[in-house]
Amino acid sequence: MITDGIADLLTRLRNGAKARHERIRVPHSTVKESIVKVLNRAGFVGDFSTAGDGVKKDLLVSIKYNDGGDSVILGSRRVSRPGCRRFVSADSIPPVASGLGISIISTPKGVMTNSEASEQRVGGELLCEIW
Repeated sequence: MITDGIADLLTRLRNGAKARHERIRVPHSTVKESIVKVLNRAGFVGDFSTAGDGVKKDLLVSIKYNDGGDSVILGSRRVSRPGCRRFVSADSIPPVASGLGISIISTPKGVMTNSEASEQRVGGELLCEIW
């Protein structure tokens, strides 16, 4: 049983990149699918799809590598945890890695990056940071 699915997603991405896997398989949830969509738009992961149906549905995510064979994702950090939620306003969204990374924020308008949330002037739960 997984208590923190987002931390599990980040760990599987990190471990899959270290093992040089092309794709990883993650148990599906709508929040994880939204996070992967944001990572795809930002260029941190390749394409993704869902496999299976019902309770056994999985999310298949392609890991993106640069020309040197290293993963595009250098690091990740779970910020808001199930035991300690962290919320930010539109004015107080912190930059990640001096602007080279992104924060993923769950807002009333959906899951988005820190720059998208700043443009739309919405705050929300700061889920994780990717650089």
